[in-house]
Amino acid sequence: MSDRESTHEWPVRERAAEYETGWYTGGYDRVEQPDGSEKQYYWAELPDAVVVVARTGDELVFVDQYRPTIREQCLELPAGIVEDGESYTEAARRELREETGFDPAGVSLLEEFWCSTGVLRHRRGIAFAEGLEPVERDLDDNEFLSVRTVPVEDALDVARREPANDATIEGILLAREDGLL
Repeated sequence: MSDRESTHEWPVRERAAEYETGWYTGGYDRVEQPDGSEKQYYWAELPDAVVVVARTGDELVFVDQYRPTIREQCLELPAGIVEDGESYTEAARRELREETGFDPAGVSLLEEFWCSTGVLRHRRGIAFAEGLEPVERDLDDNEFLSVRTVPVEDALDVARREPANDATIEGILLAREDGLL
């Protein structure tokens, strides 16, 4: 929790979930602003997700997949939803194994944070995985991806190529800042 507090309470006068998709819920909160006026703030609520920075020797593990939402082929770090009862590190271990066929000896949480706070109610964890051992992949029925490795020294440049992905860039920068890359 932050040690900074608002000087105004921002009371919620009305809360509504306008649609549910099974993937996310969308709605609004009508709140009282500091000047006394009221405004509807729209939001989309998604489950927590994890992004995995997986190092094998001098390379990072990436997945290459088509993203229908943006209609682009994307080269990005493995990632997925944190299932009920899972920690970020447990989800990272599971997602890495399912998507890439690597089982890590060790997984540590680098960071967890809110994403796109102007519109999303969504938390993301960035995990680091090492000591990778090959195992059989177990892709979900909507995962059509291939596994690629990228040299550590090229990873940020690769991540910044269009279509750039925020989670991949964040993961690489956080791992680099922590001296893991």
